[in-house]
Amino acid sequence: MQRGGGESTNGFSTGEDDSRGPPDQICCLVDDSQRCCRPAGNASYSKRIQKIVTQRKLKLHLDHNARHIYICDHHKGVIQSARSKRRRKDSEEDSNETDTEHPEMDLSQLQIYTLRRYKRHFKVQTRPGLNKAQLSDILLKHFKALPVSEKDVINNFYYTVKTDGNKLDIKNGSDTT
Repeated sequence: MQRGGGESTNGFSTGEDDSRGPPDQICCLVDDSQRCCRPAGNASYSKRIQKIVTQRKLKLHLDHNARHIYICDHHKGVIQSARSKRRRKDSEEDSNETDTEHPEMDLSQLQIYTLRRYKRHFKVQTRPGLNKAQLSDILLKHFKALPVSEKDVINNFYYTVKTDGNKLDIKNGSDTT
């Protein structure tokens, strides 16, 4: 497969030959009002990365004259270290918060009936008349605060796979067999 200039048709490096972009590309970032002159790697300056840079108040921004969005390994490391420092600081301050590595859950995508069943099952106390967004926010906080025994979860998973059923259905007396 022939690649034009080390890129695929969508502009991102396929990484078949090398983890770097074409050798003529330099980092697309401006660092404290000076354009970086290091060679660009395969990491791109996405909107998510841009948000992290803004939140951490790093003095980096995209050079709008750059014809690509690849950043150098140095800036990639700077951004990653800013992310990990923030994560460690948060975990020390409040151990009840979930790790930022885990994806954010969006319970508002569930049906209101499902949210109400969750609320009823776990006996979550709420005020009456909540809309779906308010209820999903409260239930998400409850869900994140639930303690999880990894060993029990794995054992229940093995049991479910081996018995080709759902242990929770058997416990609740709703076994269909």
